[in-house]
Amino acid sequence: MSQKVDLVAMRHSLAHILASAVLELFPDAKFGIGPVVENGFYYDIDIPSKKLTEKDLTSIEQSMRRIIKKDFQFETYDLDIDKAIEWAKSNKQDYKLELLNDLKRSGTTQFKDLNKSELGTIADDKNKIEKVSFYKHGDFIDLCRGPHLNSTGEAGPFKLLRISGAYWRGNENNNQLQRIYGVAFNSKSELEEYLKNYEEAKLRDHRKLGKELDLFVFSDLIGSGLPLFTPRGTVLRDELSRYSNELRLKLGFQKVHIPHITKTDLYEVSGHLAKFGDELFLVKSQETKDKFVLKPMNCPHHIKIYDSKQRSYKDLPIRYLETTEVYRDEKTGELGGLSRVRSITQDDSHIFCLDEQVESEIKHLITAFKEIYKTLNMKISARLSLRDDSKQYLGAMELWEKSQGQLRNALRNNEVEFYEEKGEAAFYGPKIDFMALDSIGRKHQLATVQLDFVMPKRFGLEYDSEKGSKETPVLIHSAFLGSLERFMAIYIEHTYGRFPVWCSPEQLRIITLNQDEEVIKFAKDLKSKALDVNLRASLDLDNESVSKKIRKSELLKIPYLVVVGPKEVETSRLIPRIREDLKRDNKDYSKSISTDEFLNSIVKEYLNRSSKSSL
Repeated sequence: MSQKVDLVAMRHSLAHILASAVLELFPDAKFGIGPVVENGFYYDIDIPSKKLTEKDLTSIEQSMRRIIKKDFQFETYDLDIDKAIEWAKSNKQDYKLELLNDLKRSGTTQFKDLNKSELGTIADDKNKIEKVSFYKHGDFIDLCRGPHLNSTGEAGPFKLLRISGAYWRGNENNNQLQRIYGVAFNSKSELEEYLKNYEEAKLRDHRKLGKELDLFVFSDLIGSGLPLFTPRGTVLRDELSRYSNELRLKLGFQKVHIPHITKTDLYEVSGHLAKFGDELFLVKSQETKDKFVLKPMNCPHHIKIYDSKQRSYKDLPIRYLETTEVYRDEKTGELGGLSRVRSITQDDSHIFCLDEQVESEIKHLITAFKEIYKTLNMKISARLSLRDDSKQYLGAMELWEKSQGQLRNALRNNEVEFYEEKGEAAFYGPKIDFMALDSIGRKHQLATVQLDFVMPKRFGLEYDSEKGSKETPVLIHSAFLGSLERFMAIYIEHTYGRFPVWCSPEQLRIITLNQDEEVIKFAKDLKSKALDVNLRASLDLDNESVSKKIRKSELLKIPYLVVVGPKEVETSRLIPRIREDLKRDNKDYSKSISTDEFLNSIVKEYLNRSSKSSL
């Protein structure tokens, strides 16, 4: 392709080209939706005659390239809704028929796993749909609102990546379709770079590494989406949580603790029950008629702690922190490793403050976010998530405009790179979603700051103002890591399991060269000294070859390893083996070091949360 084209149009066009290629190969194919997603596209397809495998992607790609080479024009036209329904019936496109009937009946069509901007089929906010649009290339026709290229020949470099299952409309009670994913870019070099990172991402898959590094497991007896953390995984989890708590305590947050179940009445008041009722785990009492749920969020509980006594403007801001589980009944087909679970640990924080304190509080949060992600070696930017014109949001428009301006000012004044996106706000207020860039170029939404002027009013929160009147505080929700499980999945992949010393499950392993009594005693004493200075150290006394014992420690990606033999016993000096990523450039690590100096160096690295060796 000689010049760049609109990527959304190109990826949307490739979704249609994919569908037409599948229809050529499998004439009984029925089509669901084919939206554009980040870096590419997918199409959900029902092929009764064929269960696709990865090998089928090659033949589908070849068919797509033939269609591209023929340079068919993309033509668009409108049909009356009733004629469109007849088209779907005559072509036996049952899923398109369902969409069209929805459009005729209610003027919109909804998918649980897509927001409206990603919806490849036509959607409209009007109550009455009279016409719908179609796109045609060659003999292939599809219901769609675009955009598209001028012709198939304009499509740029692409690659079909994988096939997965996807329930129609995100509902596990519906048919499971075959979802074909593809990526596309304006240049071959961009595609090659993406594919290189894609292969690297497969090597870094946290589910694979979690097993290899003995971090977490799942059990069918316990249930999908409910991870069990091993001793090694719990160290990583606790160290990350401790860092988040430490930063929040420095900002003046106070720890609180709440139960894991609550009466549904709490969420009726907050508005969560109406909004997220289908995500609740219901709990039945055998003693009372009260209806309980496992808590899906913590903010209403913290609100009730604030509301437990009279407050004055002199008391504000009041800051609560808690790292605790919430529970959401996610669809089983959407669960995956730690990335999406049913038991979600949040480093949740809530600030109750005066309106004039909002920007100052957000400034402190942003400063702390910058610190933690610098330590984690992840560059951050931000998305200012605003409301759109739909009716899903609570609160007066003037409050929204004011609070959106406050967040915008906070980002500008703190020199945070950001972009704005409408329709991404929480139902109770706008938010800043911080995006972290991992080591292979992927962006992840992690930390968040959310302004809330709705729930304080719904719960009747008050404080006595300086003038003696009763006023409503502003509520700021924030999380540093977000979901601890999801963050661990990202961080495991970001580091490739090569954790820095401060959060490494095992910081030092001591290996004996032989079974000599003096050697074993020296090794045990060294481990004891390491434990005395709060290092996580282990001892390998197995009667195996040294090379085999070294290999075992390398597979676990342990930062430091020392081999102890007669020479070390005689001199009380060590030559540590240091994991390659911890070494500093142009540093000679072949020299021996005293045991005390060695242990003190690791302690320093631990306390400073350094990403490089302190030796």
